[in-house]
Amino acid sequence: MKTPISLLCACLPLLAGAAPYTPKDGGAVIEQLPRRADATQLALRGLRQRLDATPRDLALASDLAQRYIALARSETDPRYLGYAQAALAPWWRQAAPPVPVRLLRATILQSTHHFGPALQDLDAVIAQQPQNAQAWLTRATVLTVQGDYAQATAACARLSALTTQLVTVTCLASIASVTGRAASSERLLELTLQRSAGATPELDSWAATLLAETAARRGENAIAEARYRQALARQPRDSYLLGAYADFLLDQRRPQEVVKLLKDQQRIDALLLRYALALQALPGQQTALLAAKAELAARFNAAMLRGDTVHQREQARFALFLQQDIPAAVQLAQQNWAVQKEVPDMRILLEAALAARNYATAQPVLAWIAANGVEDVALQRLVRQLGPQEGQKISTAKKAGVL
Repeated sequence: MKTPISLLCACLPLLAGAAPYTPKDGGAVIEQLPRRADATQLALRGLRQRLDATPRDLALASDLAQRYIALARSETDPRYLGYAQAALAPWWRQAAPPVPVRLLRATILQSTHHFGPALQDLDAVIAQQPQNAQAWLTRATVLTVQGDYAQATAACARLSALTTQLVTVTCLASIASVTGRAASSERLLELTLQRSAGATPELDSWAATLLAETAARRGENAIAEARYRQALARQPRDSYLLGAYADFLLDQRRPQEVVKLLKDQQRIDALLLRYALALQALPGQQTALLAAKAELAARFNAAMLRGDTVHQREQARFALFLQQDIPAAVQLAQQNWAVQKEVPDMRILLEAALAARNYATAQPVLAWIAANGVEDVALQRLVRQLGPQEGQKISTAKKAGVL
């Protein structure tokens, strides 16, 4: 799953080192494509045909790539990032491509968790265009996911003179909500959103979803519920929002509502995972559950064959809760933690450590919670379950005030 301003991986190999997947026979199904060719797809097809005729048209290529990236965000469909890269092919491997290409390349690299190269591109864009708000926002996103909160905050602060107040406040609130300032940042963001009539649907959804998540992390479930419902009324197809609300419902032990919410969303891997978790919690769903688990296993295996490691958080949940493969879950959660450090990354590593009774595995997350003052009632419950081990309390969690 993406954060509201970050993307999932592309299914086409974006990296030079990724080994291509070759089917064993011509009858192998590689990807199920949507059957419906809607207006968006028809428009994209027309742009693609124009670009095929003039592949070095920078403006056309950038426009098409941006449209594909937007679809990757809204649909959580990894193919569109591959299409975006293909549109930028004449400039993709250049050390210093034009600024529009460099910014788009950084966005795609960020989405595949290649944060170092993404930051290099972003820094180069900012050096040439220090007033480029999108570059600063994407930089803040990368640094937040990595857990570099000081630099992320500095990048957000640069937005204040470059874009709307809602963008700046939401950027800052996404950091404050995991660094001990959840309540105050939530109040400011709510007020700013109320005053920001006319915000784009994407920005409105980002801010509204963050507000719902922050309330849920503080244990304010009624407020979170209302906010999720309000956000879904405005953006019913936002895949990140659907996943966040599904996780909230699962935590509230309301699996039947998750099944209803996601019954038509199973094309998206992260949503199929939550659908399967809900099925597992319901009686009489064994056949549907087995089918969902088989489909997820096939998708994760295909991702591994592509060299795609971006789904490790979801794959760790799949291994732990649906396959009951605890060693695999621990390994995947550790690998994921080495790359990104958002609240769901903390949670799955603690859950895997608890299931494995491997308390040393939990220590990096416990230290992180202590150092940054992370507030989250689900994390607090997990830390309490870990409890005193080998005659000693987990000192880092105690410092965080969660024991």
